[in-house]
Amino acid sequence: MNMNVARFESGPQFPPASYVETKAAKGRLNYLAGLAAEEQVAAHYQRLGYELEACRWRGRYGEIDLIMRKNDQVIFVEVKKSSTIDRACALLRRRQMDRICTAAMEFVGTEPNMLDTDMRFDLAAMDSKGMIEIIENAFGAA
Repeated sequence: MNMNVARFESGPQFPPASYVETKAAKGRLNYLAGLAAEEQVAAHYQRLGYELEACRWRGRYGEIDLIMRKNDQVIFVEVKKSSTIDRACALLRRRQMDRICTAAMEFVGTEPNMLDTDMRFDLAAMDSKGMIEIIENAFGAA
């Protein structure tokens, strides 16, 4: 008994599985590159005499990539990595600056001098070759 069985292949998937896998892999790669950039920037600050207070500090209002200390000053560092220093700098947007400032206020609320704590907001930009440029006082509360 020979029966003809119709076979139906599923139509194209949207998005294609290869796109999803590629997007997930790219996201994972970017995440790991960001971690490596933060480690390199922290080491750069430490070579300059700063102490690492926290890495990826998370408060109720957001995350701060690095919190460094030098003497009585607290430095909040946003790390951006891209193909060039200029492109890395362009990644920092006003909305993100505001969120970082709000999170920083939460952090200094735990300091002995609270909001009278001497603080600074830096942008650490890194290019694809690993060159780091620190922009001190890059932003602050608006």
